[in-house]
Amino acid sequence: MRDVLPVLVRWYAAGVPFGLATVVQVSRSAPRDPGAAMAVGPDEEVVGSVSGGCVEGAVFELAQEVAMSGEARLETFGYSDEDAFAVGLTCGGEITVLVRPVTPERDPGLGAVAESVAAGEPVTVATVTDGPAPRGAALAVWPDRTLGTLGASGLDAAVTADARGELALGATGLRHYGPEGQRREDSVSVFLQSFAPPPRMLVFGAIDYAAAVARIGDFLGYRVTVCDARPVFATPRRFPEGVEVVAEWPHRYLRDTDTDERTVICVLTHDPKFDVPLLTEALRRPAAYIGAMGSRRTHADRAKRLAGEGLTERELSRLRSPVGLDLGARTPEEVAVSVAAEIVALRWGGSGAPLSATEGAVHPYRSP
Repeated sequence: MRDVLPVLVRWYAAGVPFGLATVVQVSRSAPRDPGAAMAVGPDEEVVGSVSGGCVEGAVFELAQEVAMSGEARLETFGYSDEDAFAVGLTCGGEITVLVRPVTPERDPGLGAVAESVAAGEPVTVATVTDGPAPRGAALAVWPDRTLGTLGASGLDAAVTADARGELALGATGLRHYGPEGQRREDSVSVFLQSFAPPPRMLVFGAIDYAAAVARIGDFLGYRVTVCDARPVFATPRRFPEGVEVVAEWPHRYLRDTDTDERTVICVLTHDPKFDVPLLTEALRRPAAYIGAMGSRRTHADRAKRLAGEGLTERELSRLRSPVGLDLGARTPEEVAVSVAAEIVALRWGGSGAPLSATEGAVHPYRSP
């Protein structure tokens, strides 16, 4: 959704109805996660994807019908054993897609939501998918305000409270309520889609490897900052456009920087005078990933120094060092792929093994 919003805003501003399809639930080996979106606008223009190609044709037709009728639809697509050529997912999974018509009258909050997403301001969009409430009704929820309604004040209040909790985690998924927001009922299904600011990647050490890691971090959707104590190396022209470059002692910069459970920290300095104070700070604060470059000998020396600074075995166990997966990487770009692979594997619980050597679903189901 984040990727297609700029186009949706253009259609929205023109006042032309369009059909918006959003994946709201998946099971087994589904190709896209909840929140994946596809829209069909004027002159049959299409943006986005809900399945990577398996059911796009059917969703395209459905979105056109919804835009014309003004009635939202909920459809489930799965693999058909009886007819392998039927519309379905060849991967064997199942996705449920909400397709709803969008106009300024029906969805007064879309423009404000798009502005918040572009500005990095957190917002959650709650949409009714099923039950005794208007299907497709949308409520935008910010930390300090709301816009829109799901059709009942009690339902709005309950969903607003949950949406703000989900927003703090950057979570997306289905929630269930009674018609007036009752917690112990499940007659109304509401899809909560959180647009939290992009997670941060902090890269320490402005070396050639850092430029490659910063580039792939930006590609993965992180807000990337490169920090080095040496001003001659910490210059923006050495790094991709959009990457923040800071000339400061790494541990001092990190000490004054907020991190959370989504933050990635890559330490590429491999110099004790930078590494030890920096990692002492990093390993005692929230982060999704903390990796440090260096040989196994460097790692052993670094671990000994960190233990001397009072770090516990539990704190030291958070350190991914030597950084990256074993891909046989040599060049800065190859090393960046190795680091990115480890970050992705840690995020989603992947093994790092070749898929050809594993069994089971390629995209395991993850409960919201």
